[in-house]
Amino acid sequence: MKFIQNLLLYISAFIPMYFLIVVNIFLDILNDNLTFNVLNTTMIITLSVLIILGSFGVIWAIKFNRDKNIKIIILERKNTTDQHFLGYFSLFVLFALSFELEKVSEACVFAIILILVGIVYINNKLFYINPFLNILGYNFYDIKYKLQNSGEEKSAKIFYRGNLDLSKNYEINLKNDNFSFLTKC
Repeated sequence: MKFIQNLLLYISAFIPMYFLIVVNIFLDILNDNLTFNVLNTTMIITLSVLIILGSFGVIWAIKFNRDKNIKIIILERKNTTDQHFLGYFSLFVLFALSFELEKVSEACVFAIILILVGIVYINNKLFYINPFLNILGYNFYDIKYKLQNSGEEKSAKIFYRGNLDLSKNYEINLKNDNFSFLTKC
């Protein structure tokens, strides 16, 4: 079950790219640069399914995750959203604008690249590199915190919608040290 959730989170990181590619294909079809053929139709359907699966993965991680929430006090925070977003943005532009996915060879290379990036992404727990969450208004932070009950100090990489305030108490849904969501108490 954990692997499926991790896979869906990986898929969600590319939702903006999938959307750009679908828009690109539709615009080419509307301008008579492409026609609806088996490959274009398959690509549109596949990308649409990936958008739905990725969206479900994000909703699952944010709303329906059954991991225990822990009450914490944030000691230090550093917003590192910008350090991770631009690397993915260049990848989106590469795929959406330069790959001609109406060619079988480039569609296969596209799939292989996504699989290879996915292996690295999941094996190294790089879930915090997710521009889709940033587009939804979440910022990415490296934090140091202490548990409210025990006072034990820890660190984590978290997503939070808005700016963190050091003077408030929060609850963390700690999936792992590389991917958590924070909410106000």
